[in-house]
Amino acid sequence: MMVKVLLICISIRHGNTLRIAESMAEVAGAEILKPSDVDEKVITNYDIIGLGSGIYYGKHHKSLFKLLDKLELKRKPVFIFYTSGAPKIPLLNSCDEALKKALKRKGSNVIGVFGCRGFSDYGPLKLIGGIHRDRPNEEDLEKSKKFIAKIIETYGKL
Repeated sequence: MMVKVLLICISIRHGNTLRIAESMAEVAGAEILKPSDVDEKVITNYDIIGLGSGIYYGKHHKSLFKLLDKLELKRKPVFIFYTSGAPKIPLLNSCDEALKKALKRKGSNVIGVFGCRGFSDYGPLKLIGGIHRDRPNEEDLEKSKKFIAKIIETYGKL
């Protein structure tokens, strides 16, 4: 039996995170839905759930947090993915921590995190043409494919 993976992705500005989701979907045969298209009934059809967005003010998009308020994910393996203009610096800006904490409060089993740089021209960065214009690049996409393959290999048998 093939493991069923759902990627819940919101990618607002440049489509960076959607590119990562599409890359993962190639390997996993996953469906990609926006948070607004997901409810409890949809979740029951999948074995593994991925939650992803760009990073806004140091955390994932607010629509993912609102969605978590409506879902029961206690028995589902869940992973997090994101793209960010800023690097993740432990203790300074752990951009995945807020979503991890929200998932743990819901009793979810967080099984992994994938993050990479993404083009950003938000606020003052627009004045200099943005940063990481070439990201995510082919190397990032390959890493995302390896990440999802490992997730399926490890957790698809549960």
